[in-house]
Amino acid sequence: MYEKHFGLKELPFNLTPDTDFYFSYADHQEALNVLLVALRMGEGFLKITGEVGTGKTLICRKLLNVLADEGMVTAYIPNPFLTPPALRHSLAEELGVDCPRNIGGHRALQLINHRLIELKSSGHQVVLLLDEAQALPLETLEAIRLLTNLETEKSKLLQVVLFGQPELDLVLSQRSIRQLRQRITFSHTLRPMSLEGCQGYLEHRIGVAGGAPGLIGEKALQRLYRGSRGIPRLINILAHKSLMAAYGQGRERVGRLHVSRAIEDTEEAWVAPGPMLRLWRVLSGRPGSATLRGGS
Repeated sequence: MYEKHFGLKELPFNLTPDTDFYFSYADHQEALNVLLVALRMGEGFLKITGEVGTGKTLICRKLLNVLADEGMVTAYIPNPFLTPPALRHSLAEELGVDCPRNIGGHRALQLINHRLIELKSSGHQVVLLLDEAQALPLETLEAIRLLTNLETEKSKLLQVVLFGQPELDLVLSQRSIRQLRQRITFSHTLRPMSLEGCQGYLEHRIGVAGGAPGLIGEKALQRLYRGSRGIPRLINILAHKSLMAAYGQGRERVGRLHVSRAIEDTEEAWVAPGPMLRLWRVLSGRPGSATLRGGS
């Protein structure tokens, strides 16, 4: 696409979470540190929440990599809208347990417990990570709580990390699952990035992709930050579309008008109407929406 034009080895703003592009922004690094410290201490339940696009899945995948490097055994379930039997089966598969789908819940729990004891005996901690946890049915949350009852005299056999949108807190506030809520010992809420964080994030991703500093001008950066509201996913979308717009004009750097066009073309972006945006519409001969829609 525009990689060669800007001297890039690859696209820097793909939406797929890629740990090679992980940026240790202070808030994200704090969340990761909280998780690592708590898991190393053997805490049972941990929780990370944040709005859509704030980087939860990328932190989850980064955590998976770090835990693997430390020799921990992990089970990752990215879409936990599962019944209790389906959850037990998914966990068993992740742990390498032969657990037929038609097996009873009690027997499935026995098989999982036996495997967890084996792993514990060989010196391995086991961590279950659930992404999009706000979608967990209440009965499945209760099944997870029962799984964490599995323990030796001194430690838990299974630790659980929940990643979810703010709706997860509403789910956990229900009285019927208050026992689980009381077990959450550490939690962290992700916030949107600051302007300085946004700048560092953009420069980091462009650098990892092989680009040079200053590809996005200062005023363009400020406009991109306002349009994205500091949400990493929107930063990626707007930066990608801005690069497309600059490439389409043969420009070497991204300017304010390129970002304005990207903002206008992105439904979730915050649009600040003003003379520059109106000028762009006049110059491009488009009184309405831009032609980039859907191009990301």
